[in-house]
Amino acid sequence: MIEIEGLTKTYGRHTVVDNLSFSCAPGEVLGFLGPNGAGKSTTMKMVTGFVAPDRGTATVCGHDIKSDALEARRKFGYLPEGAPCYAEMTPGSFLSFIADIRELEGERRRERLAEVIERLHLGPVLEQTIDTLSKGFKRRVGLAQAILHDPDVLILDEPTDGLDPNQKYEVRELIRSMAQDKLIVISTHILEEVEAVCSRAIIISEGRILADDTPANLAGGSRLDEVFRRITRGAAA
Repeated sequence: MIEIEGLTKTYGRHTVVDNLSFSCAPGEVLGFLGPNGAGKSTTMKMVTGFVAPDRGTATVCGHDIKSDALEARRKFGYLPEGAPCYAEMTPGSFLSFIADIRELEGERRRERLAEVIERLHLGPVLEQTIDTLSKGFKRRVGLAQAILHDPDVLILDEPTDGLDPNQKYEVRELIRSMAQDKLIVISTHILEEVEAVCSRAIIISEGRILADDTPANLAGGSRLDEVFRRITRGAAA
C-alpha cells in the first residue's frame, strides 16, 4: 500500500531524510521508531504530501504523492504531530467540516460521525471549543478526523502523545481493532509503543534506516532497547 523509493529531504546543509526506501502492506502495523530529530515526522509529511521531497518517490495505494496527489490523499488518514485543529471550532463542528471535505453524505456520514465520536469518547466535549480542551482530548479529536472516512491507510505521528495511561490503552486497542484490513504507520520515539501494537519496526537515525524487523526479532537479536539507546547517544549502530 505504501512504496517509498529514495526519499530525500535537505534543509540548507542538513539532510533530514537520506535516500530512504521501504514498502509496507495491508495488515501491518509499522512502528517508525527513532529519537527526536531522526527524520520521522519529515518522512510522514512527505508521504502525505505536506512537504515536497527533494528527490525520490512515494506512492499510496498505487497513487503517486506528487503526480496523483488528490487520489493518494483520499486513501489515507493522517494524524500530524501535535494534532492541529481549528481552536475556535467545537469537536462537533470540526468533525462535520472534515466530513464535508471527505465528501461523506447521508446515512454513511451519520454512521461514521456517530462511530468515531463513540470510539473516542468525545460525547461529553462535543460542544466545547477545541482551545478549551485538555491535550488528551485534542489528541482524540485529531484521531477522530484521521479515521472518519475509514481510510485504507492510517499514518499516525505520535498518536498517544499527551494521553494518560488509560487513554493510551484505549488508543492502542483502537489501533489493534483496525489493523486487520488496513496499513497503519505509527511514528514514535517510545519503545513501549512499538512493542505494544506493532508487527514491524523500522529504526531510523539521521534520516537513514538502521534496522527493519519484527519487534520480537529485534528484541531477541540486537535488542531493540539497546539499539535505541545507542542511536539516542549518537553512536553508530
